[in-house]
Amino acid sequence: MIYKDFQNISLSRLGMGNMRLPTRLGKIDEKKAQEIIDYAMDQGINYYDTAYVYHSGKSESFLGKALKEYPRNSYYLATKFYVMANPDIEAVFEEQLRRLDTDYIDFYLLHCVNEETIGAYMDKNRHYLDFLKEQKEKGRIRHIGFSSHGKPEILQRFLEWGGDCFEFVQIQLNYLDWTMQNAKRQYEIITEHGLPVWVMEPVRGGKLASLGKKYDAVLKQNCPEWSVPSWAFRWLLGLENVTMILSGMSTMDQIRDNVETFRKEEPLTREQQMLLMNVAAGYQSRLAVPCTACRYCCDGCPEEIDIPVWMNLYNELSLTKDRKRWEEAMKAEKNPSACVGCGQCTAHCQRLPAHRYGCRLYE
Repeated sequence: MIYKDFQNISLSRLGMGNMRLPTRLGKIDEKKAQEIIDYAMDQGINYYDTAYVYHSGKSESFLGKALKEYPRNSYYLATKFYVMANPDIEAVFEEQLRRLDTDYIDFYLLHCVNEETIGAYMDKNRHYLDFLKEQKEKGRIRHIGFSSHGKPEILQRFLEWGGDCFEFVQIQLNYLDWTMQNAKRQYEIITEHGLPVWVMEPVRGGKLASLGKKYDAVLKQNCPEWSVPSWAFRWLLGLENVTMILSGMSTMDQIRDNVETFRKEEPLTREQQMLLMNVAAGYQSRLAVPCTACRYCCDGCPEEIDIPVWMNLYNELSLTKDRKRWEEAMKAEKNPSACVGCGQCTAHCQRLPAHRYGCRLYE
């Protein structure tokens, strides 16, 4: 495992995300998830990221149990406060400490800063920054940051508001979103503020794990021993200001492949970067919906439609033009035709233009 220094500590370049743990019957499959955590610890991963809302609030509790057998100084815990889930940061923070079964959190983030939430976080009557600074002084929080899903101007505004409180910023960053979601400018803004970048969605919720037979073959021809998702990680290793790369690994195959990628510092060459960007341009032109399956849209759906599943099927349809799987899937009870057009999903998703996307993909 390769590491990078952050202030006075050494962090594994690969961090374990706990938003996409293996599930069974809609709940975390704790046996399989524990195997992944144990393997991560054994292979030198020392950063574990979760949040108050992941897995409907169960991710923190699982992670607290999963790491309990390991010395507390052998890993770093990161979790987040999401103002839209519960605006009472004091109550949430105490609950998080209980869930994680710890008396301090190494990296604490304000969660999902975007056009919808920025006003709530900056509300002068809530004193969120004062609370975070107070907990840091008490040693209950070691480092303060935030995650952003907003546009560059939102990111700039929040950084200016936070002043010297923030020590790192987490953004969605990968070779596809470098241009498609203007991640390049976001990376530049964070760097200009002298802060390190934490990466989420390095393979876009699995979308970049396979680009289809045509594009996968191009990458494999260039470097047969590399997996397709490893290209996404190696591209990120070439960005000097990236410190932490989080991956939501939900199978043993995924974590084994990722650990192999991070055994040594091996970023892409300039020629490989150009090849990958050409592949990305071709892939992007055929992608219908830029969904990463973060699932923030699901909790508010009154019809309980599994929106990311349908977004993925729609993308497959746009790429393959094969309607058989789509038509078969539409026989399910909870399909897009159940959508009532309430707009809850688009309100939670800053990536999709609300006038175009939602569950009404059948129209």
